[in-house]
Amino acid sequence: MELGIYTDSLSALDRGAALDVAVDIGATALEIATGGQSTAPHLARADLLDSADARARLLDEIASRGLRLAALNCSAWLLHPRRAAEQRAIVEESFRLAALLGVRTVVTMSGCPGDGAGATTINWPVYAWPDELLDLQRRHWDEMVALWQELAPVARDAGVRVALELHPLQLVYNVPTLLDLRSAVGDVVGANMDPSHLFWQQMDPLAVIAALGPAIHHVHLKDTALVADQVAIAGVLDLRSFDRPEGRAWNFRTVGRGHDRAFWSAFVAALAAIGYDGPLSIEHEDRSEDPLVGVAESAAFARGILAEGPPLRGDPASSVRPAD
Repeated sequence: MELGIYTDSLSALDRGAALDVAVDIGATALEIATGGQSTAPHLARADLLDSADARARLLDEIASRGLRLAALNCSAWLLHPRRAAEQRAIVEESFRLAALLGVRTVVTMSGCPGDGAGATTINWPVYAWPDELLDLQRRHWDEMVALWQELAPVARDAGVRVALELHPLQLVYNVPTLLDLRSAVGDVVGANMDPSHLFWQQMDPLAVIAALGPAIHHVHLKDTALVADQVAIAGVLDLRSFDRPEGRAWNFRTVGRGHDRAFWSAFVAALAAIGYDGPLSIEHEDRSEDPLVGVAESAAFARGILAEGPPLRGDPASSVRPAD
């Protein structure tokens, strides 16, 4: 395994400065956004698709710092009732761009439709009642499977594997839904293991890793802290603003501030046990901490955990074969 960073964690910096931070924190793997929910501050997708010279400059800028481009991220709103066509195009272009850049993994999301022809936004069923809501979920599911039966071959033809973030508001958000989709479209589709969304749903990331095994195609390092007195009165389905973390039942946190070293050591060991040898990509979304501080702290914490196990990829003693 190797330490990586999702550069949207440093979205206020230009690309060169973000890459310099990656070097400073000891990362070797980069994950860069291509669009979707991100403004893609660190690459211009259209320019790179059109120009071999632009691609060569990007890769040289990365390699000259001793880094590698491990993944593209396109956290799109697939099946959105107003934006689906635009978002699907971005995902397909990201597959093409990954192939041109020699990148094996594209991180994205499964999609969620609206509730009918006149819908203006997504509708994510969260309760197994009433029957009309279950009927809606079944229609949603069939629509999403049909989409991925078209997208999965596009990814496969590009030599790309898909890492779906198990994210609420998406139809694939836990182990059963991911495995059901894989059974329908094949193993080119797998998971982006981001424990932060599992924590607040009260899932066990270690159990998820064991259940998914080789279906884990990518890993994010992001923590979550539950606020016990707020969970007691609000539960985890808390719609209060992320801009006021002190008034929420849970918040995304810098790695190590939500869960202790014992958990994260077990997390890395669980990944090693299922044969994962790719990047651990820091994603900073802690609203209570400056990104530069949070990224550096997360990296120092993660490197300490990794130092306890097999050598980091790129270290002289490393015998890990690159997966990407």
